[in-house]
Amino acid sequence: MGREEPERTAVVAGGGIGGLATAVALSRRGWRVRVLERAEVFGDAGSGLSLWPNGLRALDALGLGARVRERALAETAAGIRDVSGRWLSRTDTGEVARRYGPVVVVHRTDLMAILRQALPDGVVRTGTAAVAVGADASGVRVEHSHGTLRADLLVGADGIRSTVRRAMWPGAPEPRYAGYTAWRTVVPASAPAAGGETFGRGERVGIAPLPGGHTYLFGVASVPPGQRAPDGELAELRRRFGHWHDPIPALLAAATEEAVLRHDIYELPALPAYATGRVALLGDAAHAMTPNLGQGANQALEDAVTLAALLDTHASVPAALAAYDRERRPRTRMIARRSRRIGVVAQCAWEPGRRLRDRLLQLVPDGVVLASFAPVLDWQPPGAAGGGRR
Repeated sequence: MGREEPERTAVVAGGGIGGLATAVALSRRGWRVRVLERAEVFGDAGSGLSLWPNGLRALDALGLGARVRERALAETAAGIRDVSGRWLSRTDTGEVARRYGPVVVVHRTDLMAILRQALPDGVVRTGTAAVAVGADASGVRVEHSHGTLRADLLVGADGIRSTVRRAMWPGAPEPRYAGYTAWRTVVPASAPAAGGETFGRGERVGIAPLPGGHTYLFGVASVPPGQRAPDGELAELRRRFGHWHDPIPALLAAATEEAVLRHDIYELPALPAYATGRVALLGDAAHAMTPNLGQGANQALEDAVTLAALLDTHASVPAALAAYDRERRPRTRMIARRSRRIGVVAQCAWEPGRRLRDRLLQLVPDGVVLASFAPVLDWQPPGAAGGGRR
């Protein structure tokens, strides 16, 4: 009889979308995984997110695509308007689906719950933060708030302020403010008009229908970091956007203060590597990007699926992580650059520039817009037909 293969072990720092997806992918390949999540409980994440065809393919590779689609709503109309409601650009979502696959919107809380439910009991340890990490040729050591873990692999999925990144890449650049803040809320009302975004001067609003008669709404404004509204963030949203076109005023009237989240938008400058030895970075810890392309969660899902697949096909953990770095770093850098450029255009506050932007949006042919999606949406999971990046 042949010798039984030793059990492979992994620690995942961070229980967000990327960390949970990584745990699912590894657990289903026989790894013993522990996820360390700083938060005591998984609360209401308070926002919706778009899952693009590439992200849905990653979820399909995890065996969770069908469950997510059951809890999601397909986008049926999208585009960009000005503050009066005039369409500047329309996106043919049917053609997007035909070329690349469907785009759906899901409540972030629902996606997180589906990922957690796919894991064996005891994998996720809440109220447990990684505080120090180390690695050598034989394995990794993770000191956390309740003890120490040793493993064959450490995945830093602990966000833009990653403890793992700071420990293993002490010279890495710090996150930088993108120049704007964002409000996010889920409104208990249906939007009576199409979703999409509305561009103003240094401000914009996005709307996306969610299942169950709810609507995801976000607002963005170019302001210095660290500001907070003295009378509440909902009041600030209504001041800024309450006079914009329908259905924005009605949605804001139906919103509640406790459901409004505000976060200054930071991005991570390009790192020299996403992996070293037996340690890999994933999601925002590796490539936190502005949300202008709606790709943050989708790229974290791609990371998770790619990392697990490469660990299957390489003889050692360091070799697999080196391949992961070669595969993921060029792609995520490209998407982060695109997202940053879109943010510069969308947040233009100079009136002549705003007028030029709006005019150009009206002139760009639909076919050019659709073709521009290809480098982002054409991704296939490793091992799929045409696998890897395309």
